Parts: sequence; structure tokens; C-alpha cells
Amino acid sequence: MALTGRAALLAALGSLPVGILEPGWTGILAVNGSLALACACDYALAAPVRRLGLTRSGDTSVRLGDAADVTLTVTNPTGRPLRAHLRDAWPPSSWRPGTEIEASRHRLTVPAGERRRITTRLRPTRRGDRQADRVTIRSYGPLGLFSRQGTHKVPWTVRVLPPFTSRKHLPSKLARLRELDGRTSVLQRGEGTEFDSLREYVPGDDTRSIDWRATARQTTVAVRTWRPERDRRILLVLDTGRTSAGRVGDAPRLDASLDAALLLAALASRAGDRVDLLAYDRRVRALVQGRTAGDLLPSLVNAMATLEPELVETDARGLTATALRTAPRRSLIVLLTTLDAAPVEEGLLPVLPQLTQRHTVLVASVSDPHIARMAAARGTTDAVYEAAAAAQAQAERNRTAEQLRRHGVTVVDATPDDLAPALADSYLALKAAGRL
Repeated sequence: MALTGRAALLAALGSLPVGILEPGWTGILAVNGSLALACACDYALAAPVRRLGLTRSGDTSVRLGDAADVTLTVTNPTGRPLRAHLRDAWPPSSWRPGTEIEASRHRLTVPAGERRRITTRLRPTRRGDRQADRVTIRSYGPLGLFSRQGTHKVPWTVRVLPPFTSRKHLPSKLARLRELDGRTSVLQRGEGTEFDSLREYVPGDDTRSIDWRATARQTTVAVRTWRPERDRRILLVLDTGRTSAGRVGDAPRLDASLDAALLLAALASRAGDRVDLLAYDRRVRALVQGRTAGDLLPSLVNAMATLEPELVETDARGLTATALRTAPRRSLIVLLTTLDAAPVEEGLLPVLPQLTQRHTVLVASVSDPHIARMAAARGTTDAVYEAAAAAQAQAERNRTAEQLRRHGVTVVDATPDDLAPALADSYLALKAAGRL
């Protein structure tokens, strides 16, 4: 039970004139007594809060950057109409900064024995699960002098999925894949690819692809066409250790790695390859295996939604052993990690031969575009010093990449916006060369 601002104002304004015109307490008590009676009646006519029924419905998942609508149904089983202010509380990251009050608070009127629906629109700013906290309702009487207040727990969870902004590159990569697959006039031939069909020789064809036996049986020269091998295995390995927490722009490096992994998974599944996912630092954080092409992307985004960088040093030996157990057959292992010298030289390089002797290995890393801007800066003493520091950082990164290449590893080093298409291009190049 609470005295509203309106009631307090009436009490103050109602007492003072009587005290001046009629000395003594009689007039004050009379006015205050009338006010108290009005407040008591108002409180008695306010609908009780704890007897209300509340249920939820609506969205259970949303991509980061999009809006999710969660509907709250309020049922009033009492004999009094409900006039209320309602606050639907969620974690602060469920809204953009500064919009929480407007989005979470509602005015509500529910006649006796009826129900009403209100919708809270969430615009999450981070990946992961957002869980409803509590619903606070303040019920007013018809005069607005007194109110009843109570809270209800109405559980609901909205999973915020990765935004997959790189999907805009998928049509162009699929067009390139169709060229490799022999569905267009551009037919590719590469070591290790699979025989597709025979066709008539045209000027410009590689003479090594002429099928002399087929040519002897007909009047025209026949050539073999090839297509990239299908049913290859790809293991996406996400390093979720401390280096993935470093921010590049407005987001941690891990977010750019997730986006690149999603584009590659979408492309590879269209190519008929099998894609698995492993997220690891000192233990397995996520594992997706054996999904069909239609179920792959939903499973990946659901597993990636709750991944967060862990502020621990990644156990490279444990990661390697887990990757080998997860991919017992020859596969393309795509490791999304850092190219910082210390973690690579002390952690990855000693165990890298265990991976390369059985698998094709590709290392993808997120570079900071701010470093490139610093390297190009000139004009002031501070800018020259910054350029020198940036050049040194770039040189160390290039040396680390070259060490990996000497072990037979393909290296992709690109900014957050360019990492996903660059990784997809490297996959297509490996496929065209028959190295998968």
C-alpha cells in the first residue's frame, strides 16, 4: 500500500487553510479525516495485484541488431477493474542505451474478469541469452490517491544470435562455386578433383584432358570435365581464449571470427561438404557435429549465440588433441585464432605438425585496421612514432604468418569486414586446386 503524490498534495493543501481560518485542531482533523476516508475507499477499490494472472508469449530468438517482441498477457480475475502502471524488467543489454525506461514501462487498464495484452520490444546489444527478471505492477484506485504494488516472476528467455552480416557475400561466392562445379561454361580441372563427364573439345581446352579412348570411338575429339570433390570434411575451430577478447572497433575479435565461420559453413554446405564446429580454450565450449545441410546453420548460430571470450590462455595441446579426436578422417581444419607472436610460437607451433601431417590446415586471424592507419600517419612527431610502432607490429605479424606457411599452413589475415570473404576465397582456392 502506498500514498500517491496526488494524495500527499491534497493532504498538504487541505490542512493549511483550515488551520488558519479555524484555530485549533478540529477543522484539521475534519478535513484530514475526510481525506483519510477517501484514501481508504480508493485503496479498497484498487484491484489486488497478487491475484492477477500473467503469462508470456512471443519471440524466443532474434539476430543481434534486430527487434524481438515479447507479449505479456495480464488476466484480472477479481471483481474490480485494474488501473495500473507496469514495468517489465529485463537485463540492461536488452535495449539500446537510454531507451530502457520508455520500452519497459506501460500503462494498463483491465476490466474485471477480462484480460489484456501488452508488448515489450527488445533490441539487444549483445549476443547470448536474455532472461526476463520480474514484472512490477502498481494498481491504482479510481481517485488515484492510493495504490497497491506487487511483483510477479514470469520467466522467459530470448536468445540473441550472431547477426551473420557476411551473408551478403554468399551469392557471389556461390556463383564462383558453380563455376568450379562445372555448372557453367567455365570448367575447371585440378589435381585431385573428380571426373564429371565428357564433352566435345573446343579451342583453348587443356590437351591433357583429352580422352583418347573416347575420341577413338567417335568422330570428334572428346575431353574430360572435372568438378571439385564433394563430401569433404571441414572442422571449424574457434579459439575462445583471452586473445579473442581483444576489441577491434566496437566488437571483440571473436565476433568477427563467428561471422567468418558462418559464411564458410554456408558455402561449404552448399558445395556438398560436411562441416563441424569446435570452440575451445581450456575446455570445449561448443561442439556441433553430424548436422545435415538444412540443419547446419541453425545449429551453428544457436551454439555460437552464448559463446564469450574466456580470459585464460588457450591450451594449444588440448585444442590439438580435441581437434584430432573430432576429425579422425582427413579434413580441412580452419583455425580462427590470433597471429600474435607469443601465443603462436609458444603454443601453436610446437603442436602444429600433429595437425598438418594428417589434415590440411588453414589459420584465419582478425587484424586491426587501426594499425594500418597508424602506419600511414605522418605530419607530426607523435604520428611518426605511431607509424614506427605500427610498422613494427605489422612486421612481427608477417613473420608469424610466414612461420606458419613454412609448415604448409594457409594463412588468412584480414580486417573484420574483410575476414569472411577472404576466408571463403581461400576455401574456394583450395577446392579448385584439389587440396581438400
